[in-house]
Amino acid sequence: QVQLVESGGGLVQAGGSLRLSCAASGRTFSSYAMGWFRQVPGKGRDFVASISWSGGSTYYADSVKGRFTISRDSAKNTVYLQMNSLKIEDTAVYYCAAERTMGRVVIEDIDYWGQGTQVTVSS
Repeated sequence: QVQLVESGGGLVQAGGSLRLSCAASGRTFSSYAMGWFRQVPGKGRDFVASISWSGGSTYYADSVKGRFTISRDSAKNTVYLQMNSLKIEDTAVYYCAAERTMGRVVIEDIDYWGQGTQVTVSS
């Protein structure tokens, strides 16, 4: 069993930065690829970024490429999402996700979800 707890969300002006953290419980953190998804009211959950179990490969949605960076610290059982140059359209609830796979997470195969953290970007 893996529990995921996100933090770091909040209100920021357009062009600003935030760093989301996702702390994972359990001893098998390194066996999971990790990812971030986001969701706005009335829409489905969209892929944002993913990092392989080893940390050696990262994947990004086109909409965030060059602005967001995903990373993981296995010693702290934590995955991060550094968000720079934030845009109003980045406003959403951001969810951390874990999948027992080596590569990129796939929403249909996610094993564990966090509770979500709100990110609001204002003009």
